[in-house]
Amino acid sequence: MGDSNLPKLVIFGDATKGHVAEIIAEFLDFAKGKAEVLASCGIEDCTVDILQEADFAVVFGGDGSITSAARHLSQMNVPVIGVNLGKLGYLAEFNVDELKEFFPSLTSGKVRIDKRMMLACTISGKEKAEFCSVAINDVVITSGPPFKMIELKISVDGQPLAGCIGDGLIISTPTGSTAYNLSAGGPILSPKMEAMVITAICPHSLSFRPIVINAESTVEVFGVRVNEGTTVSIDGQVSRKLSIDDVVRIERHKGDFLVVSNPLRTQWDTLATKLSWAEKPKYKSDSTPTG
Repeated sequence: MGDSNLPKLVIFGDATKGHVAEIIAEFLDFAKGKAEVLASCGIEDCTVDILQEADFAVVFGGDGSITSAARHLSQMNVPVIGVNLGKLGYLAEFNVDELKEFFPSLTSGKVRIDKRMMLACTISGKEKAEFCSVAINDVVITSGPPFKMIELKISVDGQPLAGCIGDGLIISTPTGSTAYNLSAGGPILSPKMEAMVITAICPHSLSFRPIVINAESTVEVFGVRVNEGTTVSIDGQVSRKLSIDDVVRIERHKGDFLVVSNPLRTQWDTLATKLSWAEKPKYKSDSTPTG
């Protein structure tokens, strides 16, 4: 029997990548006597019964590993402790050393958990089964081969919003606002906000600017003209082909993505250190070289 006062953890990480297996093994050794580890496995291999017993999910990897885990955990309300082993690690609040330093907070209950909204995406068509998925970052419609411009119609709460001719469309959560949305010229939203961002990808218009809408809105996208390879991509990890007869419906998911916050840094620290936001210009030195 385990100690009921110890936090119950599930550990996720792709042991085939880099030093992930070695780092997880070191952490398991560190956690002995400090936590009850229910399972250490791939997210797809973890059963619902185990997840229901877990207090926290510790995810070792990059942002892709965390978004994948968060989609699987979306129905379970298990807070995620993200440990960055990737290149950027914007979603991962901790590095390995910070996790060890933070660990006593888990046993003392002094843990701050942030709620972040998610999106529910449904694709329905005349001749195929309905597809549903949860999105942590974004739902992206991309033109695909043969890479001709596509035309989409967008409605919000049943009211026509705009037509979009270009390379596609991004509907993003606040968490995903610093992902593809940011690269496409969309705004940065505080991850704790409740809103959606609609951003066109290379629109054939100088006036199609990104728009921020209420989180409780329902967005519907209709394909007026699409390519053979036009797809709907969820967090860049799950994709489905989009046909002209399909309707893509995006709305707020009823659950939340629960993230354990790192007390050693703020959301603005992360924005500045990871993405160099608001970095000062590199001024020339006032000193005059000699010689």
